Amino acid sequence: MNFTAIDFETATGYAHSACAVGIVTVEDGVITEEYHTLIQPPDNEYWYRNIMVHGIKPVQTLDVPTFDTLFPEIQKRLFGRKIVAHNESFDRNVLAKTMRYYGLYYDELEIADRWECTVKIYRAKGYKPANLQACCDRNNIELNHHEALSDARACAKLYMLHNGQVKLRM
Repeated sequence: MNFTAIDFETATGYAHSACAVGIVTVEDGVITEEYHTLIQPPDNEYWYRNIMVHGIKPVQTLDVPTFDTLFPEIQKRLFGRKIVAHNESFDRNVLAKTMRYYGLYYDELEIADRWECTVKIYRAKGYKPANLQACCDRNNIELNHHEALSDARACAKLYMLHNGQVKLRM
């Protein structure tokens, strides 16, 4: 089982305002790499309600690179991979719109137009609610919710669990 789990946090209500990303690489059912970085959103603008969700503040991203500068690191982890996210439409939209904002082309990633979605998977299993915190609580998966790397790691573990993987190392 080879795939990459991803989670974005946004600075505003606009999808192109990525301010953090967590990416977890799984090879043969084992987490082999974790990548996390803060991202300076456009104009380093934040909405208060977004800060209240993830706790990332403008001062934390003032001196970090913008998405286009970080993109080579993100691209090498996503290129040609099966992508999994807990709410795939949100994270896929953030990736696509942030790339478009910076003049980058989503098609060059050679990934699917739709990703695997652990929300949909766990809803289909009868989970109510099926949000990330509830799914993790029910399956004893550690989670520091709305911290991008923790969310991506939890998503990866949920996906492996769904697929019968028992090697939940790292």
